[in-house]
Amino acid sequence: MMTNVDGRAVKVYEGGHPTPAGSAPHGVVVFLHGAQNDHSVWILQSRYLAHHGWRVLAVDLPGHGGSEGPPLADVDSAASWVIRLLDACGEPRAALCGHSMGSLIALAAGALAPERIAGVALVGTAQPMPVSDALLEAAEHDEPRAIEMILGWSNFGLSHPPGHPGPGFSIYHQNRRLMQRQAPGILLNDLRACHEWEGGEAAARALRVPALIVSGANDLMTPPRAADGLAAILSDPAGNCPSLVRRTLGDCGHNLMAEQPAAVRDALRDWLVTLKTPASV
Repeated sequence: MMTNVDGRAVKVYEGGHPTPAGSAPHGVVVFLHGAQNDHSVWILQSRYLAHHGWRVLAVDLPGHGGSEGPPLADVDSAASWVIRLLDACGEPRAALCGHSMGSLIALAAGALAPERIAGVALVGTAQPMPVSDALLEAAEHDEPRAIEMILGWSNFGLSHPPGHPGPGFSIYHQNRRLMQRQAPGILLNDLRACHEWEGGEAAARALRVPALIVSGANDLMTPPRAADGLAAILSDPAGNCPSLVRRTLGDCGHNLMAEQPAAVRDALRDWLVTLKTPASV
């Protein structure tokens, strides 16, 4: 479906099972993609949840995919935008599932408006999330090279299952085409947003809703150890976060939703069923 936030059109994928606001038995899940991506990176997980009791809102962030721009320049602006997206979709409360840059947005939104957020799932996350000088320079001056750098660091392999389940299908090359479809300048904008965000620790300490961290064991972009500090804050008994679940999935890199789709689906589903639905709050 298409909705409108701040006077601009926003593409929202509903998992092939549109559900009216307030009617999903298990609640609402908003999926937030990472840099230079769109809602399709969540296609396998979002479709499953939409057909099993959740209302799914897998969005294209402003300037990405089917949503009008310009892109949001920083994580905190994107977090505020997510709350306005909930208003536009008629939902008072939702769980947030974010990948990479989207995980930072989910964390910031959870800290910003805990009354609106049921929980935050952080997939392929790190805190902080610095970007190498080489990648930032390539994104500014040679975007095709930057995309190839990201592909090399994001995928555990070129042809491992389910990399080539049938003729003409490749996770690696499909991800390249997805990134190539985004408008020029989006990648640099997104990488800078990740690199420059300094609010992660404060957001983690302020978070008052349950959290999930899912990492890829072979992730070179956000390796599991890069989330250790974040996990320590969220699991601190003296902190505000009521609970943290952590999962590390083998045989996958930063592109773990495609490389281990069933394992990511199961981790999200098993965690989501523990959250309170809007009707029970």
